[in-house]
Amino acid sequence: MLSVADNELLTRTGPGTPMGDVFRRFWIPALLASEVGDPGSAPVRVSLLGEKLVAFRSPDGEVGLLEARCPHRHASLFWGRNEEDGIRCVYHGWKFGRDGQCLEMPAEPEDSSYRERVRAVAYPTREAAGVIWAYLGPEELKPEFPDFEFKDLPEGQFHASKRLQRCNYFQNIEGELDTAHVQFLHRTFGEHDFAPQHNFDAAENPTYTIEEHGSGILAIAQRHFPEGGNYWRITPFLMPAMTLVPSTGSHHTMTAAIPLDDENMWGFTITWQPDRPFDDEDWKRDLEGLTLHVNVDPETFIPERNRDNNFLIDRKKQMSLTDGNFTGIDGIRNQDLPVQEDQDGAICDRSTEHLGTTDRAIVAARRLMLRSAKALQKGTEPPQAQAAGAYRIHSFAGAGTEEQTWQELLAGNQPADGPLATF
Repeated sequence: MLSVADNELLTRTGPGTPMGDVFRRFWIPALLASEVGDPGSAPVRVSLLGEKLVAFRSPDGEVGLLEARCPHRHASLFWGRNEEDGIRCVYHGWKFGRDGQCLEMPAEPEDSSYRERVRAVAYPTREAAGVIWAYLGPEELKPEFPDFEFKDLPEGQFHASKRLQRCNYFQNIEGELDTAHVQFLHRTFGEHDFAPQHNFDAAENPTYTIEEHGSGILAIAQRHFPEGGNYWRITPFLMPAMTLVPSTGSHHTMTAAIPLDDENMWGFTITWQPDRPFDDEDWKRDLEGLTLHVNVDPETFIPERNRDNNFLIDRKKQMSLTDGNFTGIDGIRNQDLPVQEDQDGAICDRSTEHLGTTDRAIVAARRLMLRSAKALQKGTEPPQAQAAGAYRIHSFAGAGTEEQTWQELLAGNQPADGPLATF
C-alpha cells in the first residue's frame, strides 16, 4: 500500500507537479501521425499532461506543437490557418512558427519590433513508428531521442494505435506489469485454453525477481514445471510510462500510458517486426480487435467496447467451460480496460489495498517513479532520460531448460546492438 501523500504524488502529472516534472524530462507519445494528416492539413487539438495544445503539419511536412492559446488575447490556435512557415491566429492575424516565435503582427505598426519579443509556448516533436512524440521539458535539458528499435523502420513494419482510457495512467502501468493476472483475466476455455497448453495449472506458483536496467526495471516471473524446465516472462518497464509486452512471435509490442489529465490517459500501442513487413495474416486478429490493439471511434478514440456499454460482456460466455473465457469479454486489451477503469474510480486509493507476492513488479515501478519525483525536487535529474541507448531492448516469454538462466534467455532475444544482448 501507499500513503495518501505518495499516492497523490504518483498520480498527479499536471504543470508544476513533481511527477509532471518527471514526465517532462522524457520524450513521450503525443498523438498519432495520422491525426495531423498531410502537409498543410487543419490543426488538431491535443491534451497532454493537463496542457491544452494544438498540433499541425506545416506545408513542409514538419509537425509543430504549440500551446493552444494565442499569446495575444488567448484565442485558440485550433481555429488558425496552417500557412507556409507557421500557424496564423484568425482573431488578429498574429502568426507563429513551429518554434513559437511570433513572425507577423499585421495590425501593429510596420516599424514595430514587438513581434520579436513575443513567443507562443512550443514543444519539439519527432515522428517515429506512426506516432508524433513530444518533449515538454526545459529546452536546455532536452535528451537525445530514445534508440527504440522501431524508430527507423520503414512503413509496413510497424503499426500504431491509440485509445482513450478513462482512468489515471498508473492503473494501466500496474496492469501491464502484473504477470499473475494473465492466467485469470485473459484465460479462455475449450480448445483455446492456454493453461493446459503451457501446463500452468500443474506448474508451481511463479517466483518474481526485479532487476533495474538503464531505462527502468525488468519484471521477471519464473514458473517451474513438475516435468522439468521453467517458463519465463520478462517485462521491461521503460521510464516514464512504457512497457514491453512479453511475446513469443516475430513481432514486438510496446505500450505507453500517457496522461491526458489526472483522470484520463491516452493508451498508445506500437507493434513492430524488425526483419520484414507485416502481412494480412499477421494482422488478422488485430483487425478484429482481439489483441493489444482495440477498435476505437476514429474521432474520439473511445474503444468500441467501453464502460458505457459494459464492454459488451457476455455472461453466458463467461460461465461456459467449453467455448468461453474467464471474463465474458473478447479481446486481451478489452479485458484489461474494465478492471483498470473500474479500479476504485479514476484514481485508485492505494492506501487501503492489500498487496501480495505477485505485486513485486508493481511495487518496484511505484518506488522507481516516486524516487525519481522526489529526487528531481531536490535537483537530481532522472538518469534514464539521458540513456537513449538503453531503450533498444525486447521483452521475453518462453520456456527454458533447468540449466538456462533468465539472463541467457533474455540476451538471446535482444537486438544485436542492444544493451541487453550480452546481459
